[in-house]
Amino acid sequence: MSKLSIEEIIVVEGKDDTRRIQEVVNADTIETIGSAINEEILTQIEHAQEMRGVIVFTDPDFSGEKIRKTIMEVVPDAKHAFLPRSQAQSKRKGASLGVEHASDEAILEALRKVVTSAVSQQTSIDRQQLLEYGLIAGPQAKERREKLGDELRIGYTNGKQLPKRLAMFRITEEELQAAMKKVEETM
Repeated sequence: MSKLSIEEIIVVEGKDDTRRIQEVVNADTIETIGSAINEEILTQIEHAQEMRGVIVFTDPDFSGEKIRKTIMEVVPDAKHAFLPRSQAQSKRKGASLGVEHASDEAILEALRKVVTSAVSQQTSIDRQQLLEYGLIAGPQAKERREKLGDELRIGYTNGKQLPKRLAMFRITEEELQAAMKKVEETM
């Protein structure tokens, strides 16, 4: 069986991520060398976006989100692949989260569901709706946001970041409602 070929250049954090991605798909990568991403790498990513497009595929942790935000400032129309935290866990106890720990199926699924962020920050989803869904206050709000991020493939956010992330990926009220229905079924 031949591997899926990806046209865009995938932006990952390090060598282990590159190795893991290339075991699963035919793709070129740019490594950010962790959260110490510098101007040279950002220029390379910007050029890659102009030539072939980029898919940002960072770890589902604080550093990965920091890298994603840094790249979005330079390349706001980049595509994004997200792994749920549960699918990026190492089998070793105490090991970190990372793309390099994901199964072939999880990597393929994340790449199939690539999303493009919207430059516009406008959304019709207001804070009151998020409160009613129990996403920004109350018991299990963090767990609900984590499951919602997995369901919508927008990554994990805290309560303050959630409205911006929903707007960035143009999540509609209908999409939020459908995703929350699935989240509630698992609670």
